[in-house]
Amino acid sequence: MTRRELIFLLATVLTLPRALRAQQKVMPVVGYLNGTTPEANALGLAAFLQGLSETGWVEGQNLNIEYRWAEFHYDRLPALAADLVGQKVDLIVAVGGADEAFVAKDATSTIPIVFSTGADPVETGLVASLARPGGNRTGVTNLTQLLWQKRVELIAELVPQTRVIGLLVNPNRAQVWRVIDSTQQAGNAKGLQLEVLKAGTEAEIDAAFATAVQRHIGGVVVSDPLFDSLSQQVVALAARHALPAIYISRKYVSDGGLISYGSIFLAAARVVGSYAGRILNGAKPADLLVQQSTNFELVINLKTAKALGLTVPPSILARADEVIE
Repeated sequence: MTRRELIFLLATVLTLPRALRAQQKVMPVVGYLNGTTPEANALGLAAFLQGLSETGWVEGQNLNIEYRWAEFHYDRLPALAADLVGQKVDLIVAVGGADEAFVAKDATSTIPIVFSTGADPVETGLVASLARPGGNRTGVTNLTQLLWQKRVELIAELVPQTRVIGLLVNPNRAQVWRVIDSTQQAGNAKGLQLEVLKAGTEAEIDAAFATAVQRHIGGVVVSDPLFDSLSQQVVALAARHALPAIYISRKYVSDGGLISYGSIFLAAARVVGSYAGRILNGAKPADLLVQQSTNFELVINLKTAKALGLTVPPSILARADEVIE
């Protein structure tokens, strides 16, 4: 082997890893951070992928997605976010709630982040303003504080004789205090006492409903994606204990729950996908205004109301987007 051939061979060997890395990086990589499970978030993920496709990005064709699921163990989120940063993904999508958004914020100040959150993103420091987010973050907010206020008002209308309401929460979420605070304020405004019921597992959900009966709670406000994934269990317990309950999505009412009021999550997930695609196309998060959810729906199940011995006020029926009979 001549000296020239040897130099050429060494140069080839030294540049091979770099060439391979470049080959592997042909398609951009999005990190998808979620505190739930693939099963619990199946519809939201489908809406996100639809939003991506509308901006020209299709998973497996011109885009790779690295999924990180905390499986309701929210304490795992920081490590999952750090792993995505270590993988040098091109963008992080942090969806599911405030916990995911804040964890992503803490993990990186350079990788673009698209979030969905119920917390006020300006008040909590996620962005500088809704119109001009600044930095590396943008996304969707669903005005949670107003939603909890409306839910308390609705349960008070349905069960006007009650003076005590319960709030079923998952204590494993770092930002759960925001839900409690918003609901407490709404309860105070209506002259209602609030009892917080905590459940982070299936067994604890059973115990929480038993506690609600013991404390003579007249109505329950249900929150958290954990309960969404166990909606049939939650609805069955509410029926067994004859407890009127209001939920955050129509899924519960379809399963036999009494009433739901909330933003249409799929619309928000689709916006997150669209924003992710726009950033991959060259847009900067700082220039994409934080969108506020404007699609809300009120759904009520008259059959369940009758089983609970409740008369649904005409004012609620008139506002309902869907009435299940």
